[in-house]
Amino acid sequence: MTTVCLLLLFAGTPRSPASDSDEQRRFLSAAVLDFQASDPENRDAGSQIAAILSALLSAEEGLLVVEREDLDTLLSEQELGLSGMVSANEAAQVGRLTGAKVLITGRAFASGDDFIAVARIMGTETSRIFGEMVTVAGDDRVAASAMKLAEKIAATLRERGDQLVPPPRTPDARIARLRELVDGKRLPSVSIRIPEEHLSRVILDPAAETEIGKILGELGFELLDPNDSGARPDVLIRGEAFSELGLRRGNLVSCRARVEIKVSERGTGRVLLMDRQTEVDVDLSESVAAKNALANSAAVLTDRLVPALVNAYN
Repeated sequence: MTTVCLLLLFAGTPRSPASDSDEQRRFLSAAVLDFQASDPENRDAGSQIAAILSALLSAEEGLLVVEREDLDTLLSEQELGLSGMVSANEAAQVGRLTGAKVLITGRAFASGDDFIAVARIMGTETSRIFGEMVTVAGDDRVAASAMKLAEKIAATLRERGDQLVPPPRTPDARIARLRELVDGKRLPSVSIRIPEEHLSRVILDPAAETEIGKILGELGFELLDPNDSGARPDVLIRGEAFSELGLRRGNLVSCRARVEIKVSERGTGRVLLMDRQTEVDVDLSESVAAKNALANSAAVLTDRLVPALVNAYN
């Protein structure tokens, strides 16, 4: 089974709780996949390197490790058995499924008496790649190479993390960019219903539904109440969303959220879009982190939702 761990990397030095409340600390999420390995003495070297890397990186200051079971399930559902030299398209797909902004994988092989391990650190949204390589000799070379790689990878993420991910999109910038797509176009009326759940608790004020409605409303879409039996929207946006607690580190807590939507014409039943997005957020409050992760997932979905609606009616 593919070894995958999701890491949350907090950039910068630790700050006091007071400063955390002033500005949200930015973080990276990274997925660690099995290495492609050709070691005649150890056929499992690739998965062992990935497992050791995950364990070592999780002990680094500023790193949180999320349970791998959900991530393995997501990849297996899509029949993605990824390792070694992952393409930019595959990296982007993993990022969309898991919320990972960075993908870590690579190759390991024997060369004479030496064992060489090469890591590829790829931005899933930018396709920017950094490489790290270590060479070891002697016994226990798999563990030794993983330990050396972990140090180099952690340093690369700290020093070059901002180059691996695109600048964060502000709400105003997203609206301005999407408005260019809708100006002068026919826009259908829409009805949105996306119930949410967090830790087996139904959320009364769905953040994902609110975020999508807010963005569409600002762009000029007519929003109709899904609870109004007399409403006749052109398009139905239906889905579900959930958030779950990640890990706690000091005063900070991480939550992971996934939003899934199905967009269809009410009159014909024609499906215009089926999509999903996973995001992670960190805050001092679990409830706020969960809400933010849900809202962020929904906001990213609108980047693909709006073009689908415009293309369907123009």
